[in-house]
Amino acid sequence: MSAVLFSSVVRVGDGLPLSASTDYEQEKELQETKRNLKGLSKKLGQFPDRCTLKAGLYNVNFTSALGVGYLMVCTSNYPNVLAFCFLDELQKEFIVTYDPKRIRSAVRPYSFIEFDTFIQKTKQRYNSPRSLSTKINLADMQTEIRLRPPYQLSAEDLQAVNGSSTRSASKYKGIAPSQMLEPVTLPAIVSCVLSLLCGGLNLLRGVHAIESLLQNDDEDFNYVIAFFLGTAACLYQCFLFFYFSLWRSIKSFLALALICLSNVYLYEQRNVWQILFHVAVGAFMTLQIKLRQPLGKAPDYNV
Repeated sequence: MSAVLFSSVVRVGDGLPLSASTDYEQEKELQETKRNLKGLSKKLGQFPDRCTLKAGLYNVNFTSALGVGYLMVCTSNYPNVLAFCFLDELQKEFIVTYDPKRIRSAVRPYSFIEFDTFIQKTKQRYNSPRSLSTKINLADMQTEIRLRPPYQLSAEDLQAVNGSSTRSASKYKGIAPSQMLEPVTLPAIVSCVLSLLCGGLNLLRGVHAIESLLQNDDEDFNYVIAFFLGTAACLYQCFLFFYFSLWRSIKSFLALALICLSNVYLYEQRNVWQILFHVAVGAFMTLQIKLRQPLGKAPDYNV
């Protein structure tokens, strides 16, 4: 018998479980599949936004959008189109029910466990396909899956997630960085312009430092290095703002640290206000990178 057996909702950034269906299945292979699902939930940011994993008697399907992942375990003979329709319904209901800020600020596992009520009702509907025929439009999902089929995870991918292998990660790791980011805001545009300005000033001062070095052997070559490192850090922060990559926030903090260190070293070349300006712009840019989150596939509400 084909059926949806288990479903959960997690936060993509850190894999924090937000909600899950309650079930009492004790079948050994199903429990192993759920353990694999738990491992996958912590690595969703490395995968495309729609994936399928075939695990023996069961399939694991998941989608992610707007920083939230929706996962489910079903029997291997459960129709793929129904599985992703099920996840699409969970996604739409969760997004309209909970505020994104509340989702991002959640710290305790299963902070939205009350969503289990909706999961259970939806699971019961999707386990009775006859009742679905007039309630959902399968044609749209069938077309979408045909045009953009889910990424098929392999056993190697699963081993990589569980830490047994690192070679297979390259097959899907390159897909995630193409993820879209949230729309650019006015403060973000201002921070980018200021960061490019600081990078240009550092570059100009670095060129002048090279000219002084050629004319006067007493000049410190380390000043040239400090100016160019400051330029590189500013440009790299702009790159992190516009393009998704893993560990964006950590990389932006490292770039900010490099900006601070280079300006501390240049304290004899700049006054206090100039140093504070460069550091403040770097900090402002770091904040904007942190605030601009990956944007998943926006749900279609047929509005």
